[in-house]
Amino acid sequence: MHQRLRAGAAVYNAGEYHAAHDAWEERWLDLQDGTDDERLLHGLIQYTAAVHHATNRNWAGAVGLAESALDYLAELPADYRGVDLVRAREYLDLLAADPERIERAPAWPLAIDGAVISVGELSATELGIAAATVAEDDELDESVCERAAERVADGTTENEGRLKALLEDFVTSAESRGIVHQRLRGHVEREEARDRDVEGLFE
Repeated sequence: MHQRLRAGAAVYNAGEYHAAHDAWEERWLDLQDGTDDERLLHGLIQYTAAVHHATNRNWAGAVGLAESALDYLAELPADYRGVDLVRAREYLDLLAADPERIERAPAWPLAIDGAVISVGELSATELGIAAATVAEDDELDESVCERAAERVADGTTENEGRLKALLEDFVTSAESRGIVHQRLRGHVEREEARDRDVEGLFE
């Protein structure tokens, strides 16, 4: 769960407010209602949705979601699962009172384990979650990102630095995301083809 928390926070902090919830949603749906973990993920999902609606000038939607997120997060410890809920609740209060503030100042970042998480600080596994989350939101093939991240994580690529850089660019560079996705696919498919060729030598 911690990896998904970090991945989702990094996606949110990169400005992908709508996509961020996908990092948490599958895990949240498996949890029993009312547990602390369920309330945390439910609250974070609504937190990111509130910011998303505010950026799209849906003021009523932003207020309603901010207030609902506050309800879910209200009784949790200040640093539950490492998430800085003091700052999160403070920002939700501000957003609920004045959603138009999003046009005057950027959304507050999410902090975990005492630090604001950026995409560049994620492990290979976390980066794979983050990239697949963004791919799904953009209706691109998330398996390309997952396969690239898996090769970085298990050391089966000769282009670790290049693949990691492409995955980071994929999450953070919305304007060039389609091109980066094509490059990732090309790298992964070439390496997979080479693996199959090597395996064929021993059959």
